[in-house]
Amino acid sequence: MDRVVEAVEKAKKEWEEAYGRTKSTVDSIEAYGKMARGSDSEQKDSLPRLNGIAQDGLALLASLQFNLDLLAPQLPTDGEVQAAQTLLETWKQQIQSLRLGLRNANLQAKANMRKAAQEERELLLGGGEESTIRRRNLQTKAGMTSAAESITESLRRTRQLMVQEVERSASTLTAFEDSTGVLRKAESEYKGHRSLLMRTRNLLSTMQRQDVLDRVILVIGFLLFSCAVLYVISKRMGLLMLQRKVTAALKAGMAGQADIGLRPGGNGLNLPLGRENAVHRVNLPLEQRMHDEL
Repeated sequence: MDRVVEAVEKAKKEWEEAYGRTKSTVDSIEAYGKMARGSDSEQKDSLPRLNGIAQDGLALLASLQFNLDLLAPQLPTDGEVQAAQTLLETWKQQIQSLRLGLRNANLQAKANMRKAAQEERELLLGGGEESTIRRRNLQTKAGMTSAAESITESLRRTRQLMVQEVERSASTLTAFEDSTGVLRKAESEYKGHRSLLMRTRNLLSTMQRQDVLDRVILVIGFLLFSCAVLYVISKRMGLLMLQRKVTAALKAGMAGQADIGLRPGGNGLNLPLGRENAVHRVNLPLEQRMHDEL
């Protein structure tokens, strides 16, 4: 069997059940108020509740009608489609009839209630034992109703106070949670700053040690450089003095040779005249180069 056909059959069954319940509810609404006469003959269901049940039934019937309207074009044969369309029109008419019946039933129920109230008033205002008993019952019911209303009001106030306390407690818990979150955030930030401060302190200590080491290196380097400069200066001064002495000796030797004359000798030789304070000639090869010890 096709799924669409099964869905249509299921919708038909649900329609029959929902239509029967709704029709029964409408009949109950129409008869509402007729059984109100008498002390123990009150109805179990109130009129608003019966109207709510009837409205739910009408909504269910409208939903089933919509489903049938969607499923009708999907039926396998044209005959089934035509039958579904005819059934759909029948359902529309039945829904309209139920809505009209519900309206008339409510009007009839109000008329029944007015009639029952009039009869109740006449019975209460009349004399006799039955009227006395009914007045007592009404007074008892009024007292019970008043007590129930006072209890309900007290419970309502208690519930309102409890709701306020719960809201206050919830707001307090929320404030505590926010404070806890702020404290945790502050703690995490403090830990982060603490580690940063420790690293900064270590870096400062390292920089101080490096500064002291650099100072020591600079002092030592300056001392070494000074020593090297002094050494070079001392060497240069010694070489210059030596060079001056050599140059002076050379100049003195050359001057001595220029002043020496030829003196006559007995054997016809001219002997050079010498000076007693003449400086001995230093036999230094002039071609020898002076080497710098540096």
